Amino acid sequence: MYDRLRDAMPGWLRRRVQFFEASMQDAAAGFAGSLEAGARVLDAGAGEGNYKPHFSRQRYTGLDLAVGDAKWDYSRLDVVGDLALLPFPDGAFDAAVNIVTLEHVTDPARVLGELARALAPGGKILLIAPLEWEEHQQPHDYFRFTRYGLQYLLERAGFSDISIQPVGGFFHLLARRLWNGLQFFPGPMIFVAAIVFAPMALVLPLFEPLDAKKSFTLGFLCRARRCNKSASPPSSA
Repeated sequence: MYDRLRDAMPGWLRRRVQFFEASMQDAAAGFAGSLEAGARVLDAGAGEGNYKPHFSRQRYTGLDLAVGDAKWDYSRLDVVGDLALLPFPDGAFDAAVNIVTLEHVTDPARVLGELARALAPGGKILLIAPLEWEEHQQPHDYFRFTRYGLQYLLERAGFSDISIQPVGGFFHLLARRLWNGLQFFPGPMIFVAAIVFAPMALVLPLFEPLDAKKSFTLGFLCRARRCNKSASPPSSA
């Protein structure tokens, strides 16, 4: 019932409710727009290929281990492979995206090292990772990341020009948790709960300017470039 209610929402309302997901789509579209036509792009952790349409001008390769969600259709992947051991030569890609995937790998440092290796010098990466997010795709859910942890991991992997932006602050987070709360009400009770929760959830984001630090955030959008030197995956030891 919760999923049906969410899917029945008009587009503008769903974007407001699913602020994190909308921000990811916008970031992927903006990232694609910054790339030249014909650029080689790796979607590292592509899942069902939700971001592929943004890269119609580029040479897109979607890779995933295809174990995250039993309900997903992985048939459109270009490559089934391990992010910690990418089956590509050094410098094979001009850009890479890794969108809410880093929390699902057991060795994030090694994965980012592999992405750096597979990028040409100066190649761009868009990395999106969660902080305040519920467990999902269990049991393949291992980590959450602060902006400082992401900065450390990206620098260690050989990236520079790092930009890390929070996806909303406390009030977007609180609004999202109110929407999440609807899933606990069975049957018709969800409509009663929606009458209580929905107005607050819609109004709360208006108070976002009060949260300047954005320490309470759903996650982070990170952009960086591979340094102009050889990259190798960090040791997992």
